[in-house]
Amino acid sequence: MKADELRGKSPDQLRDQLVALKKEAFNLRFQAATNQLENTARMRVVRRDAARVLTILNQKAAEAAK
Repeated sequence: MKADELRGKSPDQLRDQLVALKKEAFNLRFQAATNQLENTARMRVVRRDAARVLTILNQKAAEAAK
C-alpha cells in the first residue's frame, strides 16, 4: 500500500485499516509460533503498513491542530 493512497482516506477509514492490520499481524505471529506460517515476508509488510498508517494519522492530526 502506498502512502499516497492512504492520504486520500479519512481518519476513520485509516483507523479501521489499522485495526485490520493489527489483527493480521497478531494472526501471523500466532502462525509463526505454531510453525504454520508460509510467507514470512508478509509479517514485515504488515508491520510496515501499520506504521505507515500511523504516520499518516499523526500527520493528519498535526494538520488539524494548526
